[in-house]
Amino acid sequence: MKKLTEGKPLKVILLFAIPMFIGQLFQLFYSLVDTRIVGEYLGKPALAAVGATTTLSDFLNGLLFGMTNGFAIVIATFFGAKDEKNMKRASFGSIVIGGGSSLLISILCITFLDQLMGLLRVDKAMVPMAKEYIGIILIGLSLNTMYNVGASTLRAVGDSFTPLIFLIVASLLNIGGDLLFVRVFHMGVKGAALSTVISQGVAAVTCLAYMFIKYPALRIGSEDRVMDRMILRRLLPTGLSMAFMVSFVNLGTLALQTAINTFSDDIIVSHMASRKVSSIFMMPFGILGTALATYCGQNLGAGKYNRIRTGMRDTLFATFVWCTGVIIVAYTVAPQLVKLITSVEDPYILETSTKYLKINTILYYVCAVICLTRNSMQGFGDSRTPVISSVLEFAMKMIAAFVMAPGLGYFGVMIAEPISWVVMVIPLVIGCLRNPILRQQDEEISI
Repeated sequence: MKKLTEGKPLKVILLFAIPMFIGQLFQLFYSLVDTRIVGEYLGKPALAAVGATTTLSDFLNGLLFGMTNGFAIVIATFFGAKDEKNMKRASFGSIVIGGGSSLLISILCITFLDQLMGLLRVDKAMVPMAKEYIGIILIGLSLNTMYNVGASTLRAVGDSFTPLIFLIVASLLNIGGDLLFVRVFHMGVKGAALSTVISQGVAAVTCLAYMFIKYPALRIGSEDRVMDRMILRRLLPTGLSMAFMVSFVNLGTLALQTAINTFSDDIIVSHMASRKVSSIFMMPFGILGTALATYCGQNLGAGKYNRIRTGMRDTLFATFVWCTGVIIVAYTVAPQLVKLITSVEDPYILETSTKYLKINTILYYVCAVICLTRNSMQGFGDSRTPVISSVLEFAMKMIAAFVMAPGLGYFGVMIAEPISWVVMVIPLVIGCLRNPILRQQDEEISI
């Protein structure tokens, strides 16, 4: 366990975030390898079928990931306040609510999978292959959620290194499974999905087991297996707020995907490739945002508001430096990155993906402000403003999906996110300026 309430804020945040960054790299790496293997051994139709449903799995995993991260903020606040009893009860609540919610979502999605394919406007020729892939992913949804419960709880008490170990193991298992099931056993897209689910299951079991064995303060006894009104009033608003915040973002992306799925296979592959590269470019935003949420939660519990302000300011400056480097990369070697990820050499796909990246990266500075401030606000107790901002993003992407894409084609999709960022950052800036915690002066920063 590690306290984030002492030491130089930026140093503490970066050291806490580094294992998460490495873990995200491995997670992204096996996602890219999965894409590469599908593209190389199964061809463009299989790649398009996987790409047509990836946004659905991202949406569901994002919803549940946001909820478990919201629960972790509550756990971090109790940890910062040195309230071990309620910390254990909050941990138990996160396991029960997270597991139950993911199981219910899996059942509903599998039951109505045909209708979901229709809502996504997946091409009829792709539907059988798309259902094979996403059906298995949905079965494993609870396993991924349980890993996130364990990982977010460990991060809440300052341990961001241990989840990295389990994630690395899961990544290597997934890569090996992809090669085994797809290349050796010739199981097609089902093999790629099965490999993902198995690796998630291993990560979930080992992470939770380690958490209970290693940290007595997180070991849940019979007296801790209760969820009184106080715990529920803390867990549900924060968990649901984080879930809604993430889900509105992903729901907007899902709406965009429905428009993209009406375009040609080349456009679908181009979009998937550019989004894969974007996920690398934008990775620090989400990681530092998650780190700030835990950091702010612990310092809120300890009453150290000045550290919250300083941590937010210094972290934002660090992300601006990253944004500058990313823009340089996008305008120099973007085609090579796209080619590396997809193994596709079609000039049209490379040109389209590169154009997408050049348009989006210019406004990454705004995106950085959004990711950092809305996670920080969740950490210090403002659960409303980030949701309002995410609703605006959802509304803008809906306009893009049903107005801009039909009228402007794929170019309408390219400019959708930058426009939505400019709109959704407004309530966040206003909320930060008005928030009493960000204005209040308290003790000097501990160094």
